Amino acid sequence: MSDEVAEVLDNQLSQLRNHRTTWETHWQELADYVMPRKADITRTRTKGDKRSQLIFDGTAIHAAELLAASLHGMLTNMSTKWFTLEFRDPSLNGNDQAREWLLAVEDIMYRTFQRSNFSEQVHEMYMDLVVFGTSVMFIEQDDLTDVNFSTRHIGECFVSEDKRGRIDTVFRVFSMPGHAMRDRFGLDGLSIKMKDRINEYPHEQVELVHAVYPRDNYDITSVTKENAPFASVYFEPTEKVVLSEGGFQEFSYVVPRFQKSSTEIYGRSVSMTALADIKMLNKMSETTIRAAQKQVDPPLLVPDDSFILPIKTVPSGLNFYRSGTRDRIEPLNIGANNPLGLNMEEQRRNAIRSAYYIDQLVMGTGPQMTATEVVSRTEEKMRLLGPAMFRVQVEMLQPMITRVYNILSRSQKFPVPPETLQTTDIEIEYVSPLAKAQRQVDVTSLTQMLELMGPIGQLNPAVFDFVDFDGVAKHLIKTLGIPATVIKSDDDVARTREEKAAQQQMMMEQQQLAQQAEAMGKAAPMVAAVNK
Repeated sequence: MSDEVAEVLDNQLSQLRNHRTTWETHWQELADYVMPRKADITRTRTKGDKRSQLIFDGTAIHAAELLAASLHGMLTNMSTKWFTLEFRDPSLNGNDQAREWLLAVEDIMYRTFQRSNFSEQVHEMYMDLVVFGTSVMFIEQDDLTDVNFSTRHIGECFVSEDKRGRIDTVFRVFSMPGHAMRDRFGLDGLSIKMKDRINEYPHEQVELVHAVYPRDNYDITSVTKENAPFASVYFEPTEKVVLSEGGFQEFSYVVPRFQKSSTEIYGRSVSMTALADIKMLNKMSETTIRAAQKQVDPPLLVPDDSFILPIKTVPSGLNFYRSGTRDRIEPLNIGANNPLGLNMEEQRRNAIRSAYYIDQLVMGTGPQMTATEVVSRTEEKMRLLGPAMFRVQVEMLQPMITRVYNILSRSQKFPVPPETLQTTDIEIEYVSPLAKAQRQVDVTSLTQMLELMGPIGQLNPAVFDFVDFDGVAKHLIKTLGIPATVIKSDDDVARTREEKAAQQQMMMEQQQLAQQAEAMGKAAPMVAAVNK
C-alpha cells in the first residue's frame, strides 16, 4: 500500500523534474567536453567506460581544474585560517574571557574540518560549481569525525528556492544495493513484492529519494527530529513507501550558484560562457589533426589500369605496374594551410583561458619584478575575482560554517561559555586570501593618508588631532586578519597605559624632590650666612 506522504513528495518531485528538464541537455554537453567523468545526466554509461570520444583538445579540462583548485586555495585553504568568529556586540571583542572562549571554539571547528573529509569534498564542489554553475553538498553529523561532508552529483539533485532566493528544498534521487537498503532502513514498511525482490537480488540497485524541505507546521516549543524546522524523508518511489522520516534544525544541504539570473533557479558557470569556444576548438583540432594526417599519409592518385592492386604503402612495399607505361603513383595535394589552423586554435584557447580567469590566476612570464610588485599584482588579481566569488561566500561558506557550528554546539563539543555570553550572537568574519585582498584597498588608502599627513605634521603637528590612532590600529588589525592571540585586549591596553602613567608620575615626583633638594642644598650657605 502506498504512503500518503510518499505520494505527495513524489508529485513534488515530478514538478521539480519538469522545471529542470531544459538544464539537463546543457549539463550533459558541458560534462562531455569539460568533465567527462560526470557525463551521466541525460544518458547512462557503463561504469568504467571511456568518456573522452568528443575531446580533441584538453584546454577547457585543464582550465576548469585550475580554477577549481585556485578557488579552494583562495577561499578554503586548510593550511591557513579562512574564517574567524566575532561577537556582534563590539564591546565583547575586547573582553579577554569572551575572546578566549571564542578562540577555543574556532580551534575546535578547524580541527573538525581537518579531521573530516572536507578538503576532498569541497574541491569536488568547486569543480561542479565551475562546470555546471550549481553544486550540492550534504552536511551531516558523524559519530567518528563529528561532521561528514558529501558532494552530490548534480544529475541526482532537484532544488527549489524560498522567497529570498535561497535554496531551501532538495530532492535527491539515488540508488543503493538492496542489502544496504535493508540494513539501513529495515523491511518493516516495504511491500511483499519489494521484500521478495531484495531477498532474491540483494545486490541489485534500488532507486530511492531523499527529500529535505521546510516544514509548514513547525512547533518551536518541541525540539525533536520529527518536529525540526526542516523535514528529512527517505522514500521508495516505485511503491511510494516512506522508509525513514526525521528532520534537521537547519538546512543540511549547501547549494551555491556561481552566477544566477533572477528568472532562473539553477546557476550558470564560466564553462557555459566558454562552451561555444570549447566546442569550436575541439572541432578545429579534429580538422587540423585530419589535415595533418593527410599530409603525413596523403591520398594517392593511381591509374585505373596500370597497377596491380592492392597498393602497398608500408616500408619496403612492392607495387607492380604494367611495363612500357609511364604511369606512376602520385600523392594528392590537398592544399592544407596548417599555420592558419594553428593560429585560429590558439585564439580559441586564449578565449577559453580568459573565460576561466587563467590570466588572473597564473603569473605570466615577463620582466623581473620586485617583491612589492608581485604582492600588488597578486592582490589586484584577487580583487578582480572578488565580485564573482561574493555569491559563493554567501551561499556556500556562511551556511556551511553555521551548520558545522550548530552540529558541534548540539554535541557539546565546545567549552561552556561564560554566563555573559549565553545569549550573545556570533558573526562570521572571512580572512581567506581572497577576502584579505578585497579589504586591502582600505589598508592602502589608510597608508596613503598617513604618508601624506607626515610632511604636513612636521609643519603643523596639530593636524594629527584629526586622527584617532587607536581606531587606526584596530582597523588595521581587523582588516589584515591579525590573530587575536598576538593582540592585547582593551583591558590589557588600559592597564598598561595606567602603569606607564603611574611610572611617569612617580618619575616626575622624584625629579621634583631631587630639584627641591638641590635647591635647598644651594640655599643652605646663604641661610647660614644670613643667620650669622
